[in-house]
Amino acid sequence: MTQEALFAGFGGQGVLSMGQILAYAGMIEGKEVCWMPSYGPEMRGGTANCITIVSDSSISSPIISMYDTVVALNQPSVDKFESRVKKGGNLIYDSANILNPPTRTDINIIPVQGSEEAIKLQNTKVLNMVMLGAFLKKTNCVAVENIHKALEKVFERYQKLIPLNIKALEVGMSYVK
Repeated sequence: MTQEALFAGFGGQGVLSMGQILAYAGMIEGKEVCWMPSYGPEMRGGTANCITIVSDSSISSPIISMYDTVVALNQPSVDKFESRVKKGGNLIYDSANILNPPTRTDINIIPVQGSEEAIKLQNTKVLNMVMLGAFLKKTNCVAVENIHKALEKVFERYQKLIPLNIKALEVGMSYVK
């Protein structure tokens, strides 16, 4: 099983963290992983995306142009990457921030009220974990308990944030049947 995913949004939305946490979880499972971030020079508000590949076998190249799954947190990301989802793939997007939803009929389109759910959780910074939860439920590429372990690694100095992030993952998972 190989999952080639792209996470995309504005800088500051936790896009790179989503991919990094997924990569750590894949490593915990002994899988082959690749995490390749891409971002502009801005600290916040510029574009950011990352490719994360999780595979049971060797990864031949981190450079890919078509994705099994795209997780888009803003309209520019939907506009740019909708056409780059493989036929039969997944486009998971934050429907609270998208004015023009995706229109393809040959992919699975999964709207998630990510921003609204993060507000309900009283921390807008967990938007990325809501979206990652939907991704995990749809793809099953790593076990959720290994995402929890990866969160411990990423939040080494901020252990108090882990329970909220786990709750956000669970909320995101509830959007996928």
